[in-house]
Amino acid sequence: MKKKGLWVIILAVCLLLAGCGRSDPARENAAPYNSTPVPVSEEPAKPSEPDSGASAESTEPVSEAEAQPTGSTSAETETSGTRTLVIYFSRTGEQYTVGVIDKGNTAIVAEMIAEKTGADLFEVLPIDDHYPMTYSELTDIAKQEQNSKARPEYAGELPDLSQYDTVFIGAPVWWGDWPMILYTVFENNDFSGKKLVPFSTHEGSGLSGFDKKLASACPDAEVLKGLAVRGNDAQNRQDSVREAVQDWLSGLGY
Repeated sequence: MKKKGLWVIILAVCLLLAGCGRSDPARENAAPYNSTPVPVSEEPAKPSEPDSGASAESTEPVSEAEAQPTGSTSAETETSGTRTLVIYFSRTGEQYTVGVIDKGNTAIVAEMIAEKTGADLFEVLPIDDHYPMTYSELTDIAKQEQNSKARPEYAGELPDLSQYDTVFIGAPVWWGDWPMILYTVFENNDFSGKKLVPFSTHEGSGLSGFDKKLASACPDAEVLKGLAVRGNDAQNRQDSVREAVQDWLSGLGY
């Protein structure tokens, strides 16, 4: 009887030792005290889909240009002054050797320049448009303005010139000079540091010193090679004028 009781005690001790040797699965996966649990996944998580050419997990620095959303414009591009502007003064009505026209000679050339360069256009329009429609009367008014060194006012304001580095400026030749309203434009605006490109329409006087007069009126600008177009050609030989404009612009780097 004592021997049987001894075996019972020995068996109980063996069972107790076996139980102490097992690990607790719940404790193996438990997080430390006050730590954030780390989820276990059967396969690694995929990075989010890249939207700018760089992986979401990349640690390399991304340049400002690369970080820009598609279609955005950097501040440098907006203010770098790489665009072109065409300023022009033009008249309709009776023109020498051309007759009565509905679209001015200079306007035609200005639009060709803008088409080839992608430039913005600004038409100089007098506030007090007292210019007559007949040619002979117009020449009389133009001479009076020149003799009195008039400065006729024009409507509106030029676009912000800080946006442009090249400005084409065109007009008909009036008595061997720019129309006086263009001097109002020269004197009322700051063309410093700009590249100015003159062009004229005429019936025999060519560029008529537009480039030299422009350089004198805007001494802090650079004046480039100008173009002279006959008004008759602007009206009646537009294909040849367009070719001449293209050749001239090519020489200027366009």
